[in-house]
Amino acid sequence: MPVAIVTGGNKGIGLGVVRGLCKQFKGEVYLTARDEARGKAAVASLEAEGLAPKFHLCDLGDLATVEALRDTMLERHGGIDVLVNNAGIAFKQAATEPFGVQAEVTLATNYWANKAACDILFPILRPGARVVNMSSSAGFLGHIGRSGNPDAAARLKATLASKDLTRETLDDLMKNFVETAKAGTHGEQGWPNSTYVVSKIGWSALSRIHQREMDSDARKDIVVNHVHPGYVDTDMTSHKGPLTIDRGAESSIFASLLPPDTEVRGAYIWHDCQIVDWVNGPTPPMT
Repeated sequence: MPVAIVTGGNKGIGLGVVRGLCKQFKGEVYLTARDEARGKAAVASLEAEGLAPKFHLCDLGDLATVEALRDTMLERHGGIDVLVNNAGIAFKQAATEPFGVQAEVTLATNYWANKAACDILFPILRPGARVVNMSSSAGFLGHIGRSGNPDAAARLKATLASKDLTRETLDDLMKNFVETAKAGTHGEQGWPNSTYVVSKIGWSALSRIHQREMDSDARKDIVVNHVHPGYVDTDMTSHKGPLTIDRGAESSIFASLLPPDTEVRGAYIWHDCQIVDWVNGPTPPMT
């Protein structure tokens, strides 16, 4: 039977994605969370709605749990058919931690831990699998160049936009941001003054690399896209977003259920399921 995995699924958009997949995906849906009690409580809430998700522990901060998830999926299902990489963090505007600390912590989850989880789980993706990497409107490449040294920003943007961008170069750029954020010189290097923006730009750039790797590795039937869920009423937005979590899940559900031979590959999918040029835009309305 086909199987879908949603990381960070116990609340917010992740919970909405699990709910939507339970209704539309023809297979078993696993809600994963880093906290077992909260994850199982979320499963119980969906069961009360007549849905039947399963739970599995998955803490991106503890890659042993990601490996255990991989082993369970191999043993029970022989692989994964849909993987929604939803887990992520963001500091509040009122956070008092130094900018360099925020940069290191934010990228540790939103880029490095998600990247490591993909490296663990991608080998067991089954033919025709769909991968959804949760980005954001903040992950639009056009945010680079709106502040900081304009010449450095132009070079940075060109590097990230390149169809030949490698993992190694992208990794070095993410390290450079953290190092310069700690030194207070990130603006001179062309980086914007937002750790969340940089983390999501890096994650979107990696998503494009993921698709290129699939295309060149005889796994062309596997599709990897990155999505913007919209400005959603969640803890991350301090419940200021006008969209419900189910509405915010729509772009992820769309990307999860793309048909065979789809041309939507390595794409930046907006909350209303429009395909956006990640490099040049323009971006559609936020709501």
